[in-house]
Amino acid sequence: MQVVATAGHVDHGKSTLVRALTGMEPDRLAEERRRGLTLDLGFAWTDLPSGERLAFVDVPGHERFVTTMLAGVGPVPAVLLAVAADEGWMPQTEEHLAALDALGVRHGVLAVTRADLADPRLALRQARTRLEGTGLAGAEAVAVSATTGEGLPELTAALDRLAARLPVPDPEAPVRLWIDRAFTVPGSGTVVTGTLPAGTIRTDDELLLMPAGRRVRVRAVETTRRRVDHAAGVARVALNLRGVAREDVARGMALVSPAGWTAATTVDVRTRFGEASGRLARQMTLHIGAAAVPVRLRPLGPDTARLTLNHRLALHVGDTALLRDPGRRAVAGISVLDVRPPTLVRRGAGAERARELASWPDRPDGAHVLRRHGVLRREELTVMGCQPPPGAVALDGDWLADPAHWEALHRRLADEVARHAADRPLAPGLPVETARLRLALPARRLVTALVRPPLRLDAGRV
Repeated sequence: MQVVATAGHVDHGKSTLVRALTGMEPDRLAEERRRGLTLDLGFAWTDLPSGERLAFVDVPGHERFVTTMLAGVGPVPAVLLAVAADEGWMPQTEEHLAALDALGVRHGVLAVTRADLADPRLALRQARTRLEGTGLAGAEAVAVSATTGEGLPELTAALDRLAARLPVPDPEAPVRLWIDRAFTVPGSGTVVTGTLPAGTIRTDDELLLMPAGRRVRVRAVETTRRRVDHAAGVARVALNLRGVAREDVARGMALVSPAGWTAATTVDVRTRFGEASGRLARQMTLHIGAAAVPVRLRPLGPDTARLTLNHRLALHVGDTALLRDPGRRAVAGISVLDVRPPTLVRRGAGAERARELASWPDRPDGAHVLRRHGVLRREELTVMGCQPPPGAVALDGDWLADPAHWEALHRRLADEVARHAADRPLAPGLPVETARLRLALPARRLVTALVRPPLRLDAGRV
């Protein structure tokens, strides 16, 4: 399965197009059908000629529902962007494109809708010009009329080609399912739905409901209304949960693999596309997946900042997200550089941190993270979203050390032992616990691992 979200200006035919492609009604609410206006997320699916099942997340186009739109497109890898032939490029088309670009969406199809009402060529040229310089530049474009059926076979074929180009996610990746709906089914209990981007969810799995960190059990798994034993990303899934009431679940929460993610409240980020961090508002909303979380922003360098989140989010290094200032209707894309950043209390610490982050890539790997922390357990790297680097020093008890940092620690230990001997010539040696504290190491066994000739360990002393 693959999942595509719609995007585009209000009343440009997104829901009508999904209805024509799938034969299903994406507008779930009676008011939506009465008004012909999408107010909330809608869902439908179809089987493509290749046999691939394609699910749609239909989003509202009205400017009042941008937060809802972002909840729909956030976890989805591709987009179907609709532009009406008789109206052309409009303000919400522009706002949706800015959001998609900030979120890093690089896969999509452009549909010029209502081709029966006006010559689509002008709108098509206009849209292609607007897409230049964005992640959707060069996207395949199709003129279509959901009313007459003109262009629908060509659009279906374009979506089939899009689905074939999408990256294949890792079925073994840790699960992070952003919840976009929650409801109660009589006789079954709490059910949540969302787009699973990677990983696999199985019946009877235990997951954590974030931000609370509450453990819940998966009673049943469905995908496109079929009961299955498991679902692997990318997929639209519905989970029947045990251990949580409906009133304790809301859109924007996430179900995650235990020990698979960092529960972060402070992160260091890089603004993407050269956006100056100093020009951003100090109070913004962070959108990632289906979540929308108020944050405080502290600029560090020209394109780096520290975010303090209103509540915990399950994050990895390298996550892509969007900062939005609702007052100015401005957005900025960000990449998460560090999910366990150091405290900044000393004078000049922020500038020093900015210099450090300036050399980091947008997606730091395990080597960068280990170099920053010096010594970490393997599982600590895992929850930050990193693999152990090949050159790491492997230590007892599943510890890993950055090679340069480890050599520096050995030299410091030798200096501390020499200083202790000079200060207390009659003492038998430096106690291991004292050495641990002076070197700021998290475990005594790391001090033991540092000891090598000419140093030696004797009765708990170095």
